[in-house]
Amino acid sequence: MKFFSLIFNQYQITNCRLIVWIVLFSIFFVFQNLFAESIQERFPPPNEFKRETYVNNSFAAYLQNFPLKPKGSVVSLYNGKLKTNQVHVAVLDFPLLKVDLIQCADAIIKLRAEYFYSLKQYNKIHFKISNGMNVKFSRFIKGERVQVNGNQTHWKKGKFTQGKGRDVFEEYLKFIYIYAGTISLKSELKKKSIGELKPGDIWIEAGSPGHAVLVVDKVTGKGGQTLFLLAQSYMPSQEMHILKSESKYSPWFEVPKDETFPTPEWEFPTKEIYEFTN
Repeated sequence: MKFFSLIFNQYQITNCRLIVWIVLFSIFFVFQNLFAESIQERFPPPNEFKRETYVNNSFAAYLQNFPLKPKGSVVSLYNGKLKTNQVHVAVLDFPLLKVDLIQCADAIIKLRAEYFYSLKQYNKIHFKISNGMNVKFSRFIKGERVQVNGNQTHWKKGKFTQGKGRDVFEEYLKFIYIYAGTISLKSELKKKSIGELKPGDIWIEAGSPGHAVLVVDKVTGKGGQTLFLLAQSYMPSQEMHILKSESKYSPWFEVPKDETFPTPEWEFPTKEIYEFTN
């Protein structure tokens, strides 16, 4: 009996230690996220430049204040493997799905949707899919879903989960990731002048494959010179990251003056810069 009592006591001690470690890890994880650096905190303006400020609750301000993973973080793929071409200086802190869905356009869509979701502006969460259908989150909230049959789609009512909860929101986003891409995203953007560049603008080349990168911060110099930071996801699905540049101000990019704008993994036509319409 004494032998079994010793084993039981040892088992209790081991379990207690395990619980303590779990609690400590959870506290560390919570505090790490509470005090995570934002984009603007991690990247101060270069000398003689000043960061542009934007209205509170604007998409531009949301991006500037988006949290980053700890310094030195590598970019991981959806399957846990590391991205082969590590061309980043920082990694944005939002989770991937464990399937190859959140690529370049999808990551931008996710940020835009998360922005409106954080403000509880649910009616503004809507994106086009590849056949041109405008899919509204507000209809998912009501319990409707989209039925897909080849290139034909229509709304369907049924015993689907209703509400504004995270589960419905994630289901909505997953549907968008599957059926949207650079072509559908570009169709709901409007072209703009590069002289009016701001966080939230997108360089996008639509195609299969195509690519898109997102402006996430901007600074200006005394002479009017503009610098900006770019973020991207890529193929296969991978964490969104802040790109390095070849500028002397790296990771800040200078406004391109040539007809093409090279980024680490894609070269865009300089004029192909767009913004959201809503």
